[in-house]
Amino acid sequence: MLGSKELPEVPALHVNAFTGGTGESVTRFVKEEVLASNEFLLASQIDQAAFRLEGSSVGGRVVGKLLDAEGKTLFSRTYAAPGIRENVLALVDDVIFAVTGKPGLALSRIVFVSDLDGTKQVYLCGPNGGEVQKVTSQKHGAVSPSLSPDVSMVAYTTYRSGYPVVEVMDLHSGWKRTVTDTPGSSFGASFAPDEPRLAVVMSFLGNPEVFVTDLNSNTAGCLSDTVGVPSSPVWHPDGKQIMFSCDEGGGSELFVVELPEGEDGSSKLFRWRSGQRFSTDPSWSPSGDKVAFTAVSSRGNSSVIVKPYPEGRSKVVASGGAQHPSWSPNGRFLVYAKRGDLVVYDLRSRQSKTILTDYGTISEPRWMK
Repeated sequence: MLGSKELPEVPALHVNAFTGGTGESVTRFVKEEVLASNEFLLASQIDQAAFRLEGSSVGGRVVGKLLDAEGKTLFSRTYAAPGIRENVLALVDDVIFAVTGKPGLALSRIVFVSDLDGTKQVYLCGPNGGEVQKVTSQKHGAVSPSLSPDVSMVAYTTYRSGYPVVEVMDLHSGWKRTVTDTPGSSFGASFAPDEPRLAVVMSFLGNPEVFVTDLNSNTAGCLSDTVGVPSSPVWHPDGKQIMFSCDEGGGSELFVVELPEGEDGSSKLFRWRSGQRFSTDPSWSPSGDKVAFTAVSSRGNSSVIVKPYPEGRSKVVASGGAQHPSWSPNGRFLVYAKRGDLVVYDLRSRQSKTILTDYGTISEPRWMK
């Protein structure tokens, strides 16, 4: 564990009492969310703080104003969503972004799989494990979920046709459709960081390969050429590379495919040296300079590893059955499954916290804004 002297300084924030009819509740909620974020110290006096937050709330509508120590206004905004909690979460996320330059997590969501009801289904929860919502109710189960960048859609693999197929569901309307009408199986979808595209493993050409499919045109292009079975494709934040796991006979390894530039270009595929013999479930950090993945020992024990990209020394983050890591939107935390529980690891303090337990066997979490 890091000593206290090694931890980076955390800025102090003073929260003035919000005025208005619902100001007292907002003040309490704001302080709770600020403490939960681990991004600030709450200062009891204004002269002890590098920043101060003030505002008002009437009928749940929140006006928030952030100032620095010199009294300069950093932003002043109004939040008018129907729910008072939603307004507070948006305000605290804006405060975090204004001070740190990284997104807050209060409104982020974690998608995961659980067999709580007897079959594996897709669920959503908040960054602290609360507000759990069941997303799918597929008769034959649903696995390998991926949220779109705006958290409006979820893609998952289901077996309703007797073989795996990828479906996309609109989280607001519940409307869903299969990604492709081609024969064969499809599985392991991952949303691109920008355009409405999915990386999907499909087998309609014979051996399963990694494809990119456009959700608007319903077209797909093959990117890989392997002798194994690719799985768990994930996009680099710049949208120009995809990493996936594949076993070509010597154990699962991680490969990177660079997308072609222009219509006449060709993709480039290479093996990434993870430093582990059996590597699966890759996840790129938001800045693209690190990769978290699952490493499996010869005895079948799994661990979560973080390694700089494209090269550097790997580090064991969690062992004892930890698997399926995914980065938080601000790059400070990792969420992973361990022995059926949902766990969050703080890369700054090197502390882990179980945020959801006794909720069936949890697997395949992904953290999205």
